[in-house]
Amino acid sequence: MIATCSGGSFFDRDYYVDVHLPLALECWQKYGLESALAFFPRDANAPDVSIGIYKFRDEAAIHAALASSETQAVMADVPHFTDASVSRIIGFSA
Repeated sequence: MIATCSGGSFFDRDYYVDVHLPLALECWQKYGLESALAFFPRDANAPDVSIGIYKFRDEAAIHAALASSETQAVMADVPHFTDASVSRIIGFSA
């Protein structure tokens, strides 16, 4: 799953990496989240301010995690590091 943050007036990279990604791992690991990585554009004027790559065991794991009660905690944490819009893309590699 790719989570992209676009726009907004602030984005705290340190908080995202040091607090939010570990929170996502803590909440979703039992559903099959294997890793969570952050990427940031070099261009400060880029429309996307961050890209998070959340690697799950399989498609069923993604849907189980997103349907879990823990997802509320993950999403409630977003305002602590940004006011940007968050979008998710679910993709699969062969």
